[in-house]
Amino acid sequence: MESLKNKTVKGTLWSTLERFSVQGIQFLVMIVMARLLTPEDYGLVGMLAIFIAVSQSLIDSGFSQALIRKQDRSEIDNSTVFYFNIGVGVILYLLLFLSAPLIARFYNEPILTPITRAIGLSILFNSLVVVQRALLTVRLDFKTQAKASLSGAVISGTLGIWMAYAGFGVWAIVWQQISNLAIITIILWILSKWKPIWAYSWKSFRELFGFGSKLLASGLLDTIYRNMYLIVIGKVFKASDLGYYTRAHQFSDFASSNITGIFQRVTYPVLCTIQNDDKRLSDVYRRLLRTSAFIIFPLMLGLAAVARPMVLAVLKEQWLFTSVLLQILCFSQMWFPVHAINLNLLQVKGRSDLFLRLEIIKKVLGVAMLCITLPFGLIAMCWGMLASSIIALIINTYYTGKLIHLGFFAQMRDLLPTLLLSLATGAVVYATVTFIPMHPWLALGVGITEGVAIYVAGAKLLHFNEFSELVAIIKRK
Repeated sequence: MESLKNKTVKGTLWSTLERFSVQGIQFLVMIVMARLLTPEDYGLVGMLAIFIAVSQSLIDSGFSQALIRKQDRSEIDNSTVFYFNIGVGVILYLLLFLSAPLIARFYNEPILTPITRAIGLSILFNSLVVVQRALLTVRLDFKTQAKASLSGAVISGTLGIWMAYAGFGVWAIVWQQISNLAIITIILWILSKWKPIWAYSWKSFRELFGFGSKLLASGLLDTIYRNMYLIVIGKVFKASDLGYYTRAHQFSDFASSNITGIFQRVTYPVLCTIQNDDKRLSDVYRRLLRTSAFIIFPLMLGLAAVARPMVLAVLKEQWLFTSVLLQILCFSQMWFPVHAINLNLLQVKGRSDLFLRLEIIKKVLGVAMLCITLPFGLIAMCWGMLASSIIALIINTYYTGKLIHLGFFAQMRDLLPTLLLSLATGAVVYATVTFIPMHPWLALGVGITEGVAIYVAGAKLLHFNEFSELVAIIKRK
């Protein structure tokens, strides 16, 4: 158990370094560029997000998770996945290139034709490194991935800021994204040490695709659903409204998705090694749920509390409406780690069929919620996302209860102390920054300091095990 724990902790630390150093740089770059550009510029790029996201899901095709899960993977397996990904990437880029005028016509934005053809290059770069990323993840080598991602963030961020300052407008965002992926691809090819062999096996393809196809279908459903709001907002509302929404979503994603991603990418290959020991698996998952919630719940509720002064301080008043959407999205995104960890269990147990079934049910309910809230405007749509998140939480935990006897109520009992402390902390911070007149930067600093102090003091006084474990890990490392 100690070996498993050490591997997990080491991988988590490097994964955390990669995620937050890279995301931190990209976050700062976004702030600088957003002050130089307009909500309309970000709205135009946001209109294309679903096409890039769907293409990435098709490129991966679930093969990445299938490779990680397979304990006896061979070089033929790796090369088969590599060549398949390249073929799919080329086909998808050609389709996107030819469809660019239709996309521009759909949104009634002629400039989207050249933008689509340029930003579509990211599909080709992504197709070249799926295998490299999977093999590095199997080895828990997040140090190499951190080097590539950090280099890409710094160089592309510098390029994006220069282009925004020079007056390139929306093209600054486009080339910042393309250059980032190009640099990451080059560095991973140099550092990963893996190169494909001249071999392709249909037997290997069928074996990996048998598991990965369910994940592909689930991933496509999830990708289309998550980006469906971008299509609807871009089509029904103004480009500036989509710009507000994409920035609010990016802020809320920064903490929730990144921390969850760290836990997922580190624990998945590790837990695959104990996939047949249900008791041990249940114990590890309970600790993982509590630890992730202990970190993410206060971050998301604290972000909701300081949303207004933060947006005024870092993005200027032209982005103020973003803070309203951000507050609602934080309450929705705070449950993301619980969703992801429960779904991760189904992959570890090899039940990609159940994974797909859950995704279909949840997405049908989500589309219904979108149709109900759309006539009432953008704010109502965000509240609908929160309602969908709570319903999905109940659905996601159903099979977890069946597989390892850790259902909805058992999980909520584990998470309730953290939830109550986080809500209390957020309420105090919100009251402070809302009812005491302060400059936005001062309000932001006071709110963050107050929130950290209250939460840490509360966790220590109430003897939270998660707090003690995190302190011990920090001291050791």
